Amino acid sequence: MGQMIQTMRRNSMKILVLPSLLLLLIFFVYPIITVLIKSFTEPNFGIENYVHFFQQSAYIKALLNTFKISLIVTVITVLAGYPVAYVMATSSPKVKNLMMLAVLLPFWTALLVRTFAWMVLLQDGGVINQSLMSLGIINEPLSLINNLSGVVICMVYVMLPLVILPMHATMASIDMGLLRAAKSLGARPFTAFVRIFLPLSLPGVGTGAIIVFVMTLGYYIIPALLGGTEQIMLGEFIADQIQSHLNWGIGTTAGTVLVFITMIFFVIYLKISDADTGKE
Repeated sequence: MGQMIQTMRRNSMKILVLPSLLLLLIFFVYPIITVLIKSFTEPNFGIENYVHFFQQSAYIKALLNTFKISLIVTVITVLAGYPVAYVMATSSPKVKNLMMLAVLLPFWTALLVRTFAWMVLLQDGGVINQSLMSLGIINEPLSLINNLSGVVICMVYVMLPLVILPMHATMASIDMGLLRAAKSLGARPFTAFVRIFLPLSLPGVGTGAIIVFVMTLGYYIIPALLGGTEQIMLGEFIADQIQSHLNWGIGTTAGTVLVFITMIFFVIYLKISDADTGKE
């Protein structure tokens, strides 16, 4: 009787999982397979698109530029978000709730609206340049738009909540009694932080970093509006090839290359995470 009940439970769990699997197949697996097939069949069957893609310096530049910008944004976002997550995790509930509200507030506004707002702020006659000139810090406007600076600033702003939240979740689960015990044994606050708190918070840092890195790889709106001709990312390149030139072959090839390289980075991260977990 007990075995029959367990079998029924397992079957019911499988039935409950089926809708989720179906959604993944329709909205995730099917589009990727379609893009992969088109990269080998448009306009002709074969690997001609891949050969052409890696022979063109402009295409390779867009690919390298994508990873460069994503890496810069990831590093800055982690460095800027870590102190915020730490303060949130160690503050009183009232302060934590206020900070959480401030972190989540940008999500209430559309990305396109926020990007246009940054265009206004970063332009030569914008608030930032005018304020710096009024304070006498600079004599002429800084070039903060249509270049790498504008793209990085806006991307960091957009991605900060996505790195703060996983870091805060990890930090909030750390037993602060470990730090108090270290201090009672003579460790200075900075030493206790470096030797105890920082290593325990690294899983959250890694999770936030991989989320930011992977998401920025495919960004299109921010580079298109704030970046110049020298800051073309692969997302913008793919959109231009498909929408403007109807070149599905090169567009899907670039998308496939981006997905493949992203998966390599993700697998490396999982291997490193598994190795660290095994050591613990």
